[in-house]
Amino acid sequence: MRAPGVRDDRHEEAFLEMLAAERGASPNTLKAYTADLADFGSYAHAAGEAVAAASAATLAGYMASLARTGLSARTAARRLSCLRQFHRFLAREGLRPDDPTARLEAPRAGRSLPKFLSEAEVAALLRATGSAGGPGGVLPERRQKVAAAALEILYATGLRISEMLNLGRDALAGDGQVLLVRGKGGRERIVPLSAEARSAASELVASRPASSRFLFAGRDPARPLTRQGFDLILRETALVAGLDPGRLSPHVLRHSFASHMLAHGADLRSLQRLLGHADIATTQIYTHVLAERLQRLVEAHHPLARPSAGAATAEQPAGPPPSQGPPPSQSQGSSRSPAPSERQGSSQPPELC
Repeated sequence: MRAPGVRDDRHEEAFLEMLAAERGASPNTLKAYTADLADFGSYAHAAGEAVAAASAATLAGYMASLARTGLSARTAARRLSCLRQFHRFLAREGLRPDDPTARLEAPRAGRSLPKFLSEAEVAALLRATGSAGGPGGVLPERRQKVAAAALEILYATGLRISEMLNLGRDALAGDGQVLLVRGKGGRERIVPLSAEARSAASELVASRPASSRFLFAGRDPARPLTRQGFDLILRETALVAGLDPGRLSPHVLRHSFASHMLAHGADLRSLQRLLGHADIATTQIYTHVLAERLQRLVEAHHPLARPSAGAATAEQPAGPPPSQGPPPSQSQGSSRSPAPSERQGSSQPPELC
């Protein structure tokens, strides 16, 4: 029998194995939960309790200590989520009779608006991957094809960086018009691929030896490009494009994809499927774009929004309305970059099965 306060990792290891095997938890999730359990373990052991046998009072004291140390509400909420799942796992397996986290309330984190680039900034970023470069110079030739394929795919599909880096070399097999993506929790989804993204990816494949099974191979062809390696490429491309690298990350490109799709008429349900969100509540962080679009619609079409325009219309003589040119988004010489939906040839993403 173990003495109180002596660490026993068996239950924690069983919990993490369950997450990986039954829920398809990613390596990053497992790493974060391992750190969360270790942090709570230090607190519990100082109180003379094992992690698996911790009391509700010890758990409440731990959460209070996180608030006192100034830990962000989002991180504290994730730690509580980890501890909830762990103790529910123990109760389900008959390893303890209760769930000591049942009465604990999660810290409330204010929901911040997602950061995204303008369409012009995305266009500048994509141009910077070419041989002409941008205001900050030209990318090294060996980086151009990797940067072009990666940025075209990220902006055309809204993939998570982990999903993109794990794409196989054969991801473009067949006509290459769609990608089969394995996302969080092992869930699979199909996303359409733009012609520009297909072309850039095909050029990348043609320029690389066939010894790697990954579309974005690392220095070791047996492994994919690392997240840190891609961050360096993204930073370099941002500098060439004349953008602040501090504003740019793979997730900012994912937010840009989603925000621009909504701004051009996509609906939340289709966007949820494209992004691979299990719950549409997650997709609703982009509703600020819908609110802005509704405001523009009211300002453009409500009869009281533009009284001067209405008065001018009333004074026009009867007869056929004057001819109108194409909308600004289609006019010749427009500097606006195409949104992902337009680059794929449709104003809305298709309904996917």
